[in-house]
Amino acid sequence: MLNELFYSEAENELDYLKRAGCEFAAYTARSPVKQSANEDCAGWIRLARDRWVFLVADGLGGLPSGDAASRLAVATILDQLEKVSNGDEARSVILQGIDKANEAILHSGTGGATTLVVVEFDQGVIRPYHIGDAMALITGQRGRIKFETVSHSPTGYMEEVGLLNEEDAMRHAERHIVSNVLGSDDMRLEIGPRITLAKYDTVILSSDGLRDNLSQEQVTELIRKGPLEKSLDRLASTCRATMTSANKNTHGHPDDLTMLAVRRTR
Repeated sequence: MLNELFYSEAENELDYLKRAGCEFAAYTARSPVKQSANEDCAGWIRLARDRWVFLVADGLGGLPSGDAASRLAVATILDQLEKVSNGDEARSVILQGIDKANEAILHSGTGGATTLVVVEFDQGVIRPYHIGDAMALITGQRGRIKFETVSHSPTGYMEEVGLLNEEDAMRHAERHIVSNVLGSDDMRLEIGPRITLAKYDTVILSSDGLRDNLSQEQVTELIRKGPLEKSLDRLASTCRATMTSANKNTHGHPDDLTMLAVRRTR
């Protein structure tokens, strides 16, 4: 699904990703219980034949112009990445783009803010960058978690150090408080490790609508096998069903949902 919530250098550039031995799928939808704008945005750009950058931004719903903030963040970073030459290192340009995006949101005067997750893909080696509670997760074909970002939030930090388990974190009253955003003088970027993808490893970037509704085990079981596009549709359907479920045990939280998924196939 390609629409105004997705930015890319050119839609047919995705053919190069297939030639590099990867499947790609994308999904976005606004919260099933609201009529206002979807405040998520996503983008991707091909830097060279086997070099890509993927982005998902989630505008903060509790602030004005969250949708404008997420779009501005993605567009600003992609604009910087268009300057990368074939042999240039992408990392420094990504960092510059994030700084420029933060400044642009601050100077926009709207009071908006957004979380952000970026994944750099370079010939089968990925590196994640994130701000806030937008997520990047890597799972193997058999469901082994190889990496997941830590949410920049009180519950995210408590879960990381073992003060909360996953179920309690999903129920917690402060689950949706975010302590780090683009559009803040105190913005802090976390850079993850370089990870070499094995055959059939799947990388998923998402707004917080995913992990606020489904456990890590549910996400990996739904995304790790079968054709990637069908797997992502199944994941989205399950997540949205949870959002609207009347069953109190499902911990559903209606929210915008945006996901990008990449799987290495050789």
